[in-house]
Amino acid sequence: MKHTIAVIVENKSGVLTRIAGLFSRRSFNIDSLSVGATDNPDYSRMTITVQGDKDVLEQVIKQLSKLINVIRVSELAPAESVERELAVIKVSADRESRSEIMQIVNIFRAKIIDVSAKSMIIEATGDEEKIDAIIQLLRQFGIKELARTGKVAMVRGPRVVKA
Repeated sequence: MKHTIAVIVENKSGVLTRIAGLFSRRSFNIDSLSVGATDNPDYSRMTITVQGDKDVLEQVIKQLSKLINVIRVSELAPAESVERELAVIKVSADRESRSEIMQIVNIFRAKIIDVSAKSMIIEATGDEEKIDAIIQLLRQFGIKELARTGKVAMVRGPRVVKA
């Protein structure tokens, strides 16, 4: 089972290395990791996805909570949170395929952010399933390059994961 964890940390050098080291030492695999500053520049927010059962999740949360510079650790339940991912996809595009690619882009409410004589770059945002679906449809044209951010997530409603 995939779990999403929000981690608020001090915005200092070395914090990401310590967290990655913890996962490595414990043989936990990070499926995705997204890090960025919060509204307070003294803190960063990490969104980490990890696979495992309840025991693995509990162990990850306990170990993260013990680290210096970690302020707060919370599991984000899928039903109680909003999750998004960004993908930038470069596909082969000749004159014959451009209109079909544009139709796919429109259906997924994605954007074309660059066009050249032989390729197009598409920006898509959404949940993991939406990103997987648009990538699958674009494969027929030939994906030249692909970059995905990993998941970012936030709790719905009045509850806040903050320092």
